[in-house]
Amino acid sequence: MDAPVRRPARNALAPFARVKQHLLQALARGRYPPGTLMPSEAELVAQFGVSRMTVNRALRELQGEGLVERVQGVGTFAAQLQRVSSTLTIRDLHDEITGRGHRHHATVHLAREEVAGEPLAQRLGLAAGAAVFHTVIVHHENGVPLQCEDRYVNPACAPGYLQVDFTQTTPTHYLLEVAPVWEAQYSIEAAAPTADEARLLGIARGEACLVVTRRTVSQRRPVTLARLVHPGSRYLLEGQFKP
Repeated sequence: MDAPVRRPARNALAPFARVKQHLLQALARGRYPPGTLMPSEAELVAQFGVSRMTVNRALRELQGEGLVERVQGVGTFAAQLQRVSSTLTIRDLHDEITGRGHRHHATVHLAREEVAGEPLAQRLGLAAGAAVFHTVIVHHENGVPLQCEDRYVNPACAPGYLQVDFTQTTPTHYLLEVAPVWEAQYSIEAAAPTADEARLLGIARGEACLVVTRRTVSQRRPVTLARLVHPGSRYLLEGQFKP
């Protein structure tokens, strides 16, 4: 499951997105069969005239989506087919919005340390009563609320999480940096928002929403559990599957 229907023109893509798109197209054409060594960061820097940080972000996102495997000190390899074919991808909302040429901004409504109850603790691999980080953030597109993100984070995986300014970056981008995703579990449903979610999104309590629940794991440790609520009238996800 990938980006919304509307796609930006090539020249509207951010530098990292141009690198990522180039590699995606090469993978789709079969230029790099599973297990094949792909261009190095230095080669991509020279080819696109961008910084190593930009190239690293493109490769990191491809890794998070299960399309490549990166081995420190060796290089980047095309992922095995069984891993690619079973991958479900939901892009970071900031990239979706800016990719459409629109303005993204986020409002942080909650950012604090809490005590994890037993059900939450189990899903994050913690002991009941352990500390957990909790944020509630509303993401806007051109000033219109598009997503309410209610996220819990395992402090052991991202100890600096609460010190991050999430008006300047997103939790997804930050967590990919400090705890790259190795596994992800998703559920997607049409459901009504809670009273608080409806208030934060500025919608009626009974309005249908697209609700995504996502749990990610890095190096066998649960990292985060997030509930992402999108007003159904404002958001569309489109997917594609190729064996």
